[in-house]
Amino acid sequence: MTATALSVLLVEDEIMIRMMIAEMLEELGHRVAAETGEIDQAIRLAQNTEFDLAILDVNVQGKLITPVAELITTLNRPIIFATGYGAAGIPEEFRGRPSLEKPFLIETLARTIASTLRSHLSENEAP
Repeated sequence: MTATALSVLLVEDEIMIRMMIAEMLEELGHRVAAETGEIDQAIRLAQNTEFDLAILDVNVQGKLITPVAELITTLNRPIIFATGYGAAGIPEEFRGRPSLEKPFLIETLARTIASTLRSHLSENEAP
């Protein structure tokens, strides 16, 4: 997993925001491995897609992203939450995880991806 070419699972129900984030990721040299705006499809994609990192909208069509985040956690992939609700909008069991306050700039996305990868790698280093 290098910082230069990540494959990203992107879950965002607002199509224009999803397109904007996908464009930012590509501009940063990453690629979108899969994207959706639905929880059930996100679960299927998480199970069946190779990806290095997930960017998850916290609230997808009025439902919390928790089941998708739990699955991705069991796969040991890093997650960045995107929220328009601030840190309080992140499901309680995932507070303290990396998050982006929507709307965000490409520089903020780049910094958040870099710091998320650093902490994920350090958490998974052998003792």
